[in-house]
Amino acid sequence: MHEPVTYGGWQSEKSGFMGNLSGAGVAMVAAASVAVIIPINLGSWGAAGVFLPIALILLALAFGRVLGLSADEWILLAVRHQIAVARKQNVFMSGAYAPRSQSTGEQPMDLPGVLARLRILEAPDGLGGHLGIVHDPMAGTYTAIARVTFPGLALVDTDKQATRVATWAAFLRTYCTEDSPITRIAVHQRCLPDDGAALRSWTTRHLSPDAPHAAVQALSELMEGAGPAATTRETYLSVTLSAARARLAIKGAGGGQIGAAAVLVREISTMHGGLSTASLQVVEWLSPRGVARTLRTAYEPTSQVELATRAAAAQQPDWQGTPAGVAPELAGPAYAVTSMGAYEHDGAHSVSYQVRGWPQAEVHATFLQPLLRPKQNARRSLSIVYEPMGPRRARQELSKEKAKRSSARYFRAKTGRDESEDERREADTARRQDMARAAGQGVMRMTAILAVTVTEVDEIETACAELTADASAAGLELRRMWGSQDVGFAIAALPLGQGLPDRRMGF
Repeated sequence: MHEPVTYGGWQSEKSGFMGNLSGAGVAMVAAASVAVIIPINLGSWGAAGVFLPIALILLALAFGRVLGLSADEWILLAVRHQIAVARKQNVFMSGAYAPRSQSTGEQPMDLPGVLARLRILEAPDGLGGHLGIVHDPMAGTYTAIARVTFPGLALVDTDKQATRVATWAAFLRTYCTEDSPITRIAVHQRCLPDDGAALRSWTTRHLSPDAPHAAVQALSELMEGAGPAATTRETYLSVTLSAARARLAIKGAGGGQIGAAAVLVREISTMHGGLSTASLQVVEWLSPRGVARTLRTAYEPTSQVELATRAAAAQQPDWQGTPAGVAPELAGPAYAVTSMGAYEHDGAHSVSYQVRGWPQAEVHATFLQPLLRPKQNARRSLSIVYEPMGPRRARQELSKEKAKRSSARYFRAKTGRDESEDERREADTARRQDMARAAGQGVMRMTAILAVTVTEVDEIETACAELTADASAAGLELRRMWGSQDVGFAIAALPLGQGLPDRRMGF
């Protein structure tokens, strides 16, 4: 019997202006130092009574943390939020209020906040169907979304768990090249109550006309009772292509959006073998109506039953009604409001969290299972975003990481400070990552965003408490995305491959 394989060694990015301090924090430390020097130069106890309390307040603001955020971060978030509230930029209204196109007079897809610039394009998938591609003209990216299934890890032996994790890592490593046009890969999973629409549709199609009435009634009662008690999971894989990286290939394919779509279709066609090796089965690459449906059900959870029923009915060969999915212009919410700690959208309420700390100890492959534990009163969403790094950039990033930590250790030794075990472990992790990179392993930036959604506002804090408790059981450190709940929802609840901003480089 083999010992279960464990995993660890996650390294958090250092994004401070100097060490863990932001630019404003460094300025406050500098001001505190000046406030301490002034009474010394003046040689006045009266000046010391004035300037020393000021210095202590500045140091407390610079180094203090409340809910994981420093004072300057809280001030920035509060000011930005109040400006948005004063300008009513935190309120989004679409539907009848959506702007119409000046050329066609129609209402295009209207999404709130950071998603307003996105457009859903249609491209042939090479198999006679059509593929929905999410285009971000500002970032110059094109994203295709697949609905996938996988056998899971909980009910298999440890050897198969290790094999599946290794094959997934090998799949990701194939994109850690200098010339890879794929700039982002994201896995999105939702855990929501099962609507039972597919079961009811199948039963209706296969029910015998001469079946006894008592049997039909008993079956109907059984399905009505089992539906609300069941849960289901939806898993999506989004693949994002960078137009800047693939400019030559796009030019060769005809240029513009048509060329970019052709290059993206070619890329996703070549990855089917790697996905199969990693035990992932692609059910379908979403069409434009399929992409819009995932957005619609995220913003309005109560539409899940209606759209699932329609999708099940549309599978019938003689179906003449509305096709499955949602028209792209109806994908967004009709109404949404962003507050400091929550996001309201079409009668639902969501709270988003970012994973700020991964487990410090070694964990098993199933350590994320508690996060998507089925809940009847809430829907949970999890997005894990990967950004492959080429060998040259990986070498630069890891070298800078090692240099920063070595400089910090040298400074602590010169000032007589003891090195903590956490700092020693972080330095060892950075060294091991550089050794693995030199041995040919791929390096990736990674983040995870979670969202919990309820339809009753009174249940939101209970659902948040349950989520944070399950995250603690998984060894994760969560931070509520104060002041940016709409952005968190766009990443966590929508499989659009958003997330991972450009890294801020400090000293």
